[in-house]
Amino acid sequence: MERTPDIVKGTLDLLVLKALSWGPAHGYAVARWIEGATDDLLAVGEGTLYPALHRLEERGLVTATWGASENNRRAKYYELTRPGRLRLQVEVASWERYAAAISAALVAPALQ
Repeated sequence: MERTPDIVKGTLDLLVLKALSWGPAHGYAVARWIEGATDDLLAVGEGTLYPALHRLEERGLVTATWGASENNRRAKYYELTRPGRLRLQVEVASWERYAAAISAALVAPALQ
């Protein structure tokens, strides 16, 4: 299947929060998690990911600290805050309702 580079508007923050729900991670690890979790169907570029991480940090949903990466390089690690975990729960429930509605529409009978 062909790789789709675009992420549906409004879902990047959800995917980032979910990636960070497993524990602190640097941006590159978040992007790789999203790609791996979607079987490489979704690609997240730096120009998209880092503004999202900064936006989430400004909203108090994640915190950031500097540390050493696996390659012993300086990296900024992001971690979910308590409000971030709560927001993740709300967003997951909302997305599941939305996806169920779209799925129902796709199998609905023809207009009469």
